[in-house]
Amino acid sequence: MENNSSLFEHFSFRVDKGQTPLRIDKYLMNFVENATRTKIQAAAKNGSIEVNGNVVKSNYKVKPLDEIKVKFEYPPHENLLVAENIVLDIVYEDDDLVVINKPAGMVVHPGHGNYSGTLINGLIYHFENLPKNSSNRPGLVHRLDKDTSGLLVVAKNDNSMVHLSNQFANKTSKREYIAMVWGNVNDDSGKIDNYIGRNPKNRLQNIVLDEDSIVGGKRAITNYEVISRMNYVSLVKCTLETGRTHQIRVHMKHIGHTLFNDERYGGDLILKGTTFTKYKQFVDNCFKLLPRQALHAKTLGFTHPASGKFMEFDSDLPLDFKSCIEKWENYSRI
Repeated sequence: MENNSSLFEHFSFRVDKGQTPLRIDKYLMNFVENATRTKIQAAAKNGSIEVNGNVVKSNYKVKPLDEIKVKFEYPPHENLLVAENIVLDIVYEDDDLVVINKPAGMVVHPGHGNYSGTLINGLIYHFENLPKNSSNRPGLVHRLDKDTSGLLVVAKNDNSMVHLSNQFANKTSKREYIAMVWGNVNDDSGKIDNYIGRNPKNRLQNIVLDEDSIVGGKRAITNYEVISRMNYVSLVKCTLETGRTHQIRVHMKHIGHTLFNDERYGGDLILKGTTFTKYKQFVDNCFKLLPRQALHAKTLGFTHPASGKFMEFDSDLPLDFKSCIEKWENYSRI
């Protein structure tokens, strides 16, 4: 808090020792989610970007081991959560919890560049006095990435928040996802068990860490099972034992099967297939049908915090995902 009228969001980075000279505005666009160059240049103009303790302009070129500090001012009204009448797809509701089917494109909680239209803005409109989680976010027990669709459980009171959060932490909840990935997954099933952490070269990505750098990483376990193979893509079911940021996206890329159309992890390129123009056109059409990563949180199960009964919910694949699968199925029959 700099003064009574402004709130700032602070970021700090240490530049990787292998970094080549790059303008700081371009560099920060890779490290701060939803930060536009305009926003970064405005921060530089306000004297809000420092390198090694000195204020710099937006054309400053970063060098290896530079210590960067940057702060972005929130728009004035956006430090408060605003209730918004957003239509929510409620799958189940009782006095203790709500299960919601989140559409792709909806951000779960407000953050830099996304201050309205989020799931939380809708939740606080529809439900009063939601309990806060450890990050001070109303109702949230877990989250889904913006462009991942599917099931989420929301706690309506403190007891539910504690009970459900513990189940996710203790790996007793059930979370199954459907993913379409590039390539023919050879093994019918498998388990990926390693440590995930930030990619030092691009902080918007996570990566699997090697043994020398697992300090600061978090253990991540994904079980997968092939549902079908369609020439150059495979449909897989992924069951989470842990719930790390981008876990399935990182794990599938790590084993050589990046999620289809996952822009952040390089899946929006044609990673498998032929060089024919016709094939390129076919894939481009699939990208247009499914303009996001091919990932859906299909099944969610947990023990009810009040009744003690195990509850399981299932959801249909959204139309964009279904249409893309059908297109690949038809193509693989040719």
